[in-house]
Amino acid sequence: MSDKEPDIGSLETEMNRGFLHILALALLEKDMYGYSMVKHIEGLGYKVEENTLYPLLRRLEKNGWIASKWDLSEDRPRKFYAITSGGRALRAALLDVWKNQNRVLEETIKETAHV
Repeated sequence: MSDKEPDIGSLETEMNRGFLHILALALLEKDMYGYSMVKHIEGLGYKVEENTLYPLLRRLEKNGWIASKWDLSEDRPRKFYAITSGGRALRAALLDVWKNQNRVLEETIKETAHV
């Protein structure tokens, strides 16, 4: 067995996909624009690239889970996103899945810690 650190990059990318869906839907309970979402997420100690977030926002909007509107009141126009009722239902379902997965993982770790 090697002492070399495993390259978890591709697995982390897979794990992040579902997490970012839930996170975006949770954040958008309050209207936000993309760049402010990136900065808010970074402020929480999690990194998300703009080139990952914007395609996700477009997919969520295409599916009707979020809606967008342009704010032209300032010098720089900004596209604000907000969750829809369908997005709230999706978020609740995804959170249930995540909570169950977390419970199963915690129980498994607890069981195997005593082995």
